[in-house]
Amino acid sequence: MDNPRAEKVAVVNEVRERMEAADGALLTEYRGLTVAELAELRRELTAAGGDYKVYKNTLVRLAVADTPREGVRDLLAGPTAIAFVHGDVSAVAKALRDFARANPNLVVKGGVVGTVVMSAADIDVLAELPSRETLLAQFAGALSAPLQQLAGLVQALPRNLAYGIAALVDQRRAEGDGDVVPPESAPEAGAATAGTATEEAADAPAADAPAAEAADEGADATPADGADEAPDAG
Repeated sequence: MDNPRAEKVAVVNEVRERMEAADGALLTEYRGLTVAELAELRRELTAAGGDYKVYKNTLVRLAVADTPREGVRDLLAGPTAIAFVHGDVSAVAKALRDFARANPNLVVKGGVVGTVVMSAADIDVLAELPSRETLLAQFAGALSAPLQQLAGLVQALPRNLAYGIAALVDQRRAEGDGDVVPPESAPEAGAATAGTATEEAADAPAADAPAAEAADEGADATPADGADEAPDAG
């Protein structure tokens, strides 16, 4: 004979494990759907990344008690089936929304994403979001665009600097300044000019040297013997 209590404990543990492992859980009321319609709904949710299971509300309440997803207890009214999501929650929300449009007996109650409890209106908003792949592509494009612009600016800096220097040289020449010496060669040019002037001064003939020597000889000459004696009066 089966043990009903053991079966209930097994279901509670199953629901708890599924809640903990899932990225989200979307709760629905399926009253009025035929067996064929439920089978079709399961196929569509499986393709979107959802696993659709029917549980008794009392067991689900026990499973989420004292867990981060305890807030879904308020959504447990009437026959409830849970779409456990592994991956893109918006894709499963979109599949539920589209199926409910064609089958009004399916009612989306709300759900939980992470630890955030969401209403039916919140699930509708999720259903309108682009897929995860589209969002990731848009995010990558938004990140790469500024980097590409920055790379273009960095590559343009040396080229633009060269153009600017060339334009400045042309402007100086047009204003009549003659040849423009690049700034880095100016000290060498000054040193060369100073060296040439020094060499020319050293090599110049000493034209005034004889006169200078004569002046020095006159200053150093002493009077001849008897030059200081007075003439003999007699």
